[in-house]
Amino acid sequence: MSHTTPRRYWLTGAGNGIGAALAEELLKSGMHLAVSARTIAPLKVLAQRYPGQVLVVAGNLTNSQTVREIGEQIQQEWGSLDTVIINAGTCEYVDTQQFDTSIIEHVVRTNLLASSYCIDAALPLLRAGIAPHLVGIASSVTDLALPRAEAYGASKAGLRHLFESLRIDPASEGIEITLVSPGSVDTPLNGSNDYPMPQIWSADNAARHVVESLKQRPQEIPLLALSMSALWPLSKLSNRAKLVIGKRMLRCSPPSIDTP
Repeated sequence: MSHTTPRRYWLTGAGNGIGAALAEELLKSGMHLAVSARTIAPLKVLAQRYPGQVLVVAGNLTNSQTVREIGEQIQQEWGSLDTVIINAGTCEYVDTQQFDTSIIEHVVRTNLLASSYCIDAALPLLRAGIAPHLVGIASSVTDLALPRAEAYGASKAGLRHLFESLRIDPASEGIEITLVSPGSVDTPLNGSNDYPMPQIWSADNAARHVVESLKQRPQEIPLLALSMSALWPLSKLSNRAKLVIGKRMLRCSPPSIDTP
């Protein structure tokens, strides 16, 4: 009797929010999962609950050397990867009355540069994998500017362009690219927003939808609130319409929060 070898995944930002929910969904379906986050405790819990399925590769992904070492550890343990999900990120809000470029530097470093380090480590492993698939968690903010999201939006727009270019470049190597665009999901990141965001997706429901959708390997998986679904794709709205929507969402400044 032949046995199908479980696919091997690497998931970043697996400590909470969508990342933690994705980890649960993938592990419940029998996949083998390398999990990264800055906080190691929740990753160890996963390893205990799913013995033999979890490879803990914790670390600060904004450190390129740390990411290289994570890639080397995965190489030594598994030799290859079949799917990589780049999910780790952060959100900090910009107060234009006290414009602080260090906020933009931090968010871009975490959301864009760290993702590029992970891609650099992942590509050789994906090339050695079976039906390789690279997935990036972007944001609907790249289509619709939100209040005080100058740093977050710029970083996610850069991430989107990076993945869309990769979709072209590695085509000859057979690496398929999918972008997930969360819009309204109940996670710690969105929980810090002080402007109205209709919540119809719990993190668990979003994760189930993403995992199921990834089986079809679409180019894009949008996760929009019902009230905005009729507007998808938001990029088709006029600039004036986007401005009106953004201004209606404007209130006061919320705190920042990371996705480990």
